[in-house]
Amino acid sequence: MIYYIADCHFYHGALNTKMDKRGFESAEDMNEYMIEKWNSKVGKTDTVVILGDLSLGTVEETNNLINRLKGKLCLITGNHDKYVGKSDFDAGRFEWIDNYREITDSQKKVICCHYPIPFYEGQYRKRHNGDPKAYMLYGHVHETRDEDLMKEIIRMIKGTPYYPIGSEHESTIPCNMINCFCKRSDYTPLSLSEWIKLNGTL
Repeated sequence: MIYYIADCHFYHGALNTKMDKRGFESAEDMNEYMIEKWNSKVGKTDTVVILGDLSLGTVEETNNLINRLKGKLCLITGNHDKYVGKSDFDAGRFEWIDNYREITDSQKKVICCHYPIPFYEGQYRKRHNGDPKAYMLYGHVHETRDEDLMKEIIRMIKGTPYYPIGSEHESTIPCNMINCFCKRSDYTPLSLSEWIKLNGTL
């Protein structure tokens, strides 16, 4: 199984009282809760695609963290992942580390980037029944005004009419973007289908 999660911000204690207002007593409490949620969901053979900003800890702290997390780890680097590239960072714990990656999951193309991309590869592709063939998964914006703006952009795109190539019937532009912010899933990595379902209820 492939799971996805964004913006865990391990060791970032300020998020308990600022911006996210996560409400944990300390960074240590937050870390332990997120590790427990992660390991209760993810098995040894599962893959977790981290969509950026995994840890604000030191290299040593981050190395300890990633060796406590279950699964095969893949990292899309975020703006706070400063440990990447440091000589003592345990990069071998990851299957891959990249700024942007396109993968296939459940016969769907998944665009993985820390930053939201409103116009992404495969955006217009649909199956005969109208289901999308591609999704864009992102992080970075948490649940801030930037995410509110992103939702408005998505609504504008989805409301924009166009004529698909070879069709005489007007349609609207697809835009299947999901913010995989960890707090939305109670800090638990979710599969693509789970994120799609959760996104429909948010």
